[in-house]
Amino acid sequence: MAYDAVLFDFDGVVVETPSSKRLSDALRRTYEKLGRSGPASETFQELMGGDFESIADRCQGLGIEADVFCAQAAREMVRTQLEEVERGLRSAYDDIAAVRSLEHPLGIVSDNHPTVVSTLLDRFGLRSLFETVYGCPLTPDGLARRKPDPTNIEAAMDALEADAALYVGDRAVDVRAADNAGIDSVLLSRPGTEPPEADVDPTYRLPSLSGLPSVLE
Repeated sequence: MAYDAVLFDFDGVVVETPSSKRLSDALRRTYEKLGRSGPASETFQELMGGDFESIADRCQGLGIEADVFCAQAAREMVRTQLEEVERGLRSAYDDIAAVRSLEHPLGIVSDNHPTVVSTLLDRFGLRSLFETVYGCPLTPDGLARRKPDPTNIEAAMDALEADAALYVGDRAVDVRAADNAGIDSVLLSRPGTEPPEADVDPTYRLPSLSGLPSVLE
């Protein structure tokens, strides 16, 4: 199969995945700064799943505006992730070097906040590799675009003028998003990471980005 672009998930593919515990702690601080208390871990799962309706219902019950909560949550979660990098707790993967050899147009399609993606690409000297970058802000529209919704993949393909793209991700939801966009997928299963759900059928499975050039030959 000939591809005219390659798209990448960000966390777990290009850079190390952020700590779920620290992100949950960021949501706990969000509740505290708004003078409320709420289930931080459960709210984190709702945000990760793009479930704005549940978040809005919870905010209504607490007497706060959902957009105010999401804006504060975004500030706390972005700050937490940038602090992880500055403290050396999170870095880019070494095998990103294999991506530098690719001659295809490249893009990022991530569920992480756009500020985090752009800042970390700059921080690790990777920004010039990718011609287009899509993230998901903590807004109703941003949450609705989270994978497996294919909207951001399709937008990235349009930006790269690609008809046949390959999407590289590390989770089952990435494979489903590629399927929904009608494109092929690579499921990256790094050694030591939890295997994704078994009910997915990616086009390719790789243990490292180092194997990607051979897929594209």
